Amino acid sequence: MNSYEQKFNTAIQNTFYTNLPENEQNFIKEKAFLHKFSNQELKQIINIARDLEMWDERGIEEIFPEHSQRKVIFTRLVKRYQEIRDTPNSYEEFTLKNIPKEQKFTFKVAEKQGFGLGLCPVASEKTRCCNLLTLDAVESCGFDCSYCSIQSFYNQNTITFDAGFKEKLLNLNLDPHKTYHIGTGQASDSLMFGNREGILDALFEFARANPNVILEFKTKSDNIKYLLENDLPKNILCTWSLNTPTIIENEEHLTASLEKRINAARKLADKGVKVGFHFHPIVEYVGYLDEYQEVYEKLILKFDPSEVALVSFGTLTFIKPVIKQLRGREFHTKITQIPHEDASGKTSYPDSTKVEMFQHAYKSFKSWQEGEDKVFFYLCMEEHQMWAKTFGYQYATNNDFEHAMLGAYCQKLGQDYFI
Repeated sequence: MNSYEQKFNTAIQNTFYTNLPENEQNFIKEKAFLHKFSNQELKQIINIARDLEMWDERGIEEIFPEHSQRKVIFTRLVKRYQEIRDTPNSYEEFTLKNIPKEQKFTFKVAEKQGFGLGLCPVASEKTRCCNLLTLDAVESCGFDCSYCSIQSFYNQNTITFDAGFKEKLLNLNLDPHKTYHIGTGQASDSLMFGNREGILDALFEFARANPNVILEFKTKSDNIKYLLENDLPKNILCTWSLNTPTIIENEEHLTASLEKRINAARKLADKGVKVGFHFHPIVEYVGYLDEYQEVYEKLILKFDPSEVALVSFGTLTFIKPVIKQLRGREFHTKITQIPHEDASGKTSYPDSTKVEMFQHAYKSFKSWQEGEDKVFFYLCMEEHQMWAKTFGYQYATNNDFEHAMLGAYCQKLGQDYFI
């Protein structure tokens, strides 16, 4: 074995080289031996090849530049890759690959140490945060959204219920003279498993025993059977994460369709339950503003602002473990095919794109922003200045944001607000 062959074999360890098609493995090896790429260059070339395949774009062989100098070749290759990544995505010729047709997972009931009530896992002083408390009623999710960070924290194929959840919930000591906002949709979907293991029974009992708690169920499902058949405590909010049909069909695998989600929200609103809608992530692609506009208009037609407590906006943000996890999957997605710029320690769209998508969304709901029944709008996980750029105002601190949100929710729910 010559010295470069040994260097090559070392360089491809712990990379996605073996995930590539055989012809691309052979191509990269041939070019590596010819031009003597460094370890870091090889790793980056392999990631480029993996991304192109995952995005259903032209392969590494098609965009690889011809030149005699290694540095020129590498620089031009990275530039061509960057151009592909920076061009707005199009789903017109995109084809899904290896996407499951049905939900397949194992249910597990286990005793867990401690209790899963804590701060929102993405809370940060670098972004304007509402100080949401999260309750991990269930760990892991049966849906398969390409962009979801849950997959980097839990075993995606095992749904875990805490055997002692009900007892821990009932023994939770909260200040009765303080208003709490608690969400159950951070470590899993709030409603897709219904009342399995008595989870909704326990949460409803908790909500009734603690009228100072605003309990939010966040979902991409239409599984509202339990909610329709039972009386809901008035301090429960049911919110839906919505997206365009293009994103739902291509990136939010196994979730309920847009129509089913909206219809489920309509049924609960008819029952008197306050609902809300999260547009997170808003995703840029060719024609995206027009398609999102259609969704916004559909909500305005189907719901009165008196029925809606909140609408939030957010977009794609990534941490390295999620990108690595996605590269390891044998599927097609365009969700990482965006211009990655620093966003408070993560990566996301450039500010100009965010301003475009958030301004457009906020202005589309102008009729819901006035009067006694106005809806509370907010940005999720965005830097402080983004509020002023898109909404025309901003909160000085996270506490100010939290107070405004809780006050608006309590007014909509008809309950007292305790600071």
